[in-house]
Amino acid sequence: MIRARLNYLRMMPRKLRVVAKVIRKKSVNEAERYLSFIHKRAAKIILKLLKSALSNARNKGYQAEELYVKNIIVQEGPKKLRRFYPKARGAVGRIVKKLSHIELILDKNK
Repeated sequence: MIRARLNYLRMMPRKLRVVAKVIRKKSVNEAERYLSFIHKRAAKIILKLLKSALSNARNKGYQAEELYVKNIIVQEGPKKLRRFYPKARGAVGRIVKKLSHIELILDKNK
């Protein structure tokens, strides 16, 4: 099992999960092909993470043809970036910028 992680990404987990769902349980070559045609910012980020995991696998002696995406987990990180904007009657509205953690797990075909 080969793992690659990306922590504290400044993108909402909801936007990442849409793309992550597409490549789950696909072969590595097929997942790369899918991600190259999806026109979302999240697809470029997940493609970069997939290439990092593939590089980790090559260092351990695996070939790309024998691997598949076993699981991709997108979790919500801390909500550190908080902003405020003025509202009526002296009130304040909150803008919360969310962060994400992504974990990609590759495994050998059965």
